[in-house]
Amino acid sequence: MTQHNIAILGASGYTGAELLRLIAGHPGLRIGALSADRKAGASLAEAFPHLAHLDLPLLQKIEDIDFSGIDLVFAALPHGVTHSVAKNLPAHVKMVDLSADFRLRDAAAYKKWYGLEHTAMDLQPSVAYGLPEFYRDTIRAARITANTGCYVATSLLAVLPLLQAQLVDADDIIIDAASGVSGAGRAAKEANLFTEVSEGFHAYGVAGHRHMGELDQEMSAAAGRAVECSFTPHLLPQNRGMMATIYLRGDAKAAHEALVAKYADEPFVDILAPGQTPATRHVRGSNRCKIGVVADRRAGRMIVVSVLDNLMKGASGQALQNANLMLGHPETLGLDMAPVFP
Repeated sequence: MTQHNIAILGASGYTGAELLRLIAGHPGLRIGALSADRKAGASLAEAFPHLAHLDLPLLQKIEDIDFSGIDLVFAALPHGVTHSVAKNLPAHVKMVDLSADFRLRDAAAYKKWYGLEHTAMDLQPSVAYGLPEFYRDTIRAARITANTGCYVATSLLAVLPLLQAQLVDADDIIIDAASGVSGAGRAAKEANLFTEVSEGFHAYGVAGHRHMGELDQEMSAAAGRAVECSFTPHLLPQNRGMMATIYLRGDAKAAHEALVAKYADEPFVDILAPGQTPATRHVRGSNRCKIGVVADRRAGRMIVVSVLDNLMKGASGQALQNANLMLGHPETLGLDMAPVFP
């Protein structure tokens, strides 16, 4: 098997560490470089002792990395940073971007939702949107793939097939979603302290969360017209895991049949039997998404529940799935692990 050299930019964050855990068991990838600007010169083991057994290069500043021998970069960087990195990479280096910098195709939408100027619009038209179940062929041919947001992946996997088949009312989509605390990243924040999060449950970004732009973009493309959903995220007092509870107008039986047909041959999406719903513990540590459809007691309405691990199928697992496609490896390579339970 051909081996490819990989660099992870932002390796000291949660998604960077999760990528390292996955790549350690991947026969087609080698770690060629790791960056973490504030920890440059340190070993990865100092940031993540659970990875101390791996033989890894020292952390570097991005500008000190020699990309001549690198085949693909995972950019796990803060929003607004990846534009300049992408523009300065050698032409032969492919990239999977885990930030939001290339998710939105419209510069005005990017500025609206992230408050930043899009400084790499010359690259944007050729970027693949990183949801393999819908953009697989585009991802295979891409030099840059933009990983989806974790809330967005959880929601789109459940809703897009129903919009494409015109089985639900596109003007009546309500998404209540919740994420484990790791979805907020590793940076020290008062709101994420144990005493602030434990024994509580709260909504945030109400009516204005930045993932709305991405949801609007992809749902509108699927429906063939403008779609705006209602979306409210919540913080769960747990480390990882994500659930979207989605309220839709349409026939539940037809919706379930459409989801079963869409994902029949997909390796990482499971549709439960009618009336069953999944839990976040059913996907922890895996690259799986599980979706359940329940008919509401009100005629003509349904409740769709979708779960995934925000650090896996919602971030690093999805990124590796995309990288496999871009590098010509089997799509599931390094991602077949079962969920961790309990």
